[in-house]
Amino acid sequence: MSKLHTSIQIGPHQISHRVVLAPLTRMRAEPGDIPGPLMAEYYAQRTTAGGLLIGEATIAAANGNGYLGAPGLYDDSQIAGWKLVTDAVHAKGGKIFLQLYHAGRQSNSLLQPDGGQPVAPSVVDHGGLAFTETGWTPASPARELTIADIHGLVDSFRAAAERGIAAGFDGVEIHSANGYLFDQFLQDGSNKRTDIYGGSFENRSRFLLEAVEAVISVWGSNRVAVRLGPSGNFGDMSDSDPIGLFIYVARELNKLDLAYLHLIEPRILGLIEDERRDQNPVASQLIRQHYKGTLIAAGGFSGESANAILEAGDADLVAFGRHFIANPDLPERLRNGWPLNPYDRESFFGGTEVGYTDYPFHTEVA
Repeated sequence: MSKLHTSIQIGPHQISHRVVLAPLTRMRAEPGDIPGPLMAEYYAQRTTAGGLLIGEATIAAANGNGYLGAPGLYDDSQIAGWKLVTDAVHAKGGKIFLQLYHAGRQSNSLLQPDGGQPVAPSVVDHGGLAFTETGWTPASPARELTIADIHGLVDSFRAAAERGIAAGFDGVEIHSANGYLFDQFLQDGSNKRTDIYGGSFENRSRFLLEAVEAVISVWGSNRVAVRLGPSGNFGDMSDSDPIGLFIYVARELNKLDLAYLHLIEPRILGLIEDERRDQNPVASQLIRQHYKGTLIAAGGFSGESANAILEAGDADLVAFGRHFIANPDLPERLRNGWPLNPYDRESFFGGTEVGYTDYPFHTEVA
């Protein structure tokens, strides 16, 4: 048996194998940013007994959306929809973590309450995109968050985490990658502040760590996780010293006894894969030296390369995206060496059941 199919403990949860459903923005929520039966079916299809799923980026504050059709937990009205999803996963014996995010400057006024401006650590011109009724759309000019605004957003993440308990999730992952708000605070290409949230690694990490502590106050540390993208540049992200920055963040997170730390490898640039980028798992190899807890690696893995990174000890689990989209029974396909369905990029973002819940299981094909 390959290491990919051995069990592991994630916080209080015993996980039966190490093939994780990556958090994937599919934009199929119903009006009001509410998950519906179609989303519940999608997650249930990808559930195995004892398997771990990470839910898609879920809006934690009313001004935090960057994608039409993304689900939320910024309002109590969204709890019941997510309960459909978690109940469907639990009925098949799986575990599912909520992923909370805030798009920050990666948004458009069409997605903002009352058509307002997106928010950011600083006002910096960038080439970020949002997804609106007209499709992929340039981000609107953002305004700089005040310190009071930042404190309010920490409270929003705490409140969303509380709703996550009511919705039946098994844990919470905070999304601090892909050029979203926490990432914007971390990296100095987007954070030009001169107050306690800008400048040094310590200051730029402050907002993330405050939000993590707020969520821990609700869930306990061993059911809270963080996602980082140390090499990501989607949305014009950049930093003058990314290695130093992300080593610092990893060391700070290492103090918190988290459920896991989730790392995106450099071949993935936010929403797409860049075949020209280094295909070696450098993010996990680097961070493993400074983070002693459980690591999940994500980014273009095959079954073979996933098992290799586990055998090398550079990660403990591997999250799959596109292959899990197209293969609802991916863990069993990898276990048995069965061929994989090809994925359809055109149906990744938004739409109907087509390219969402209509991919066949191997048993149906056979």
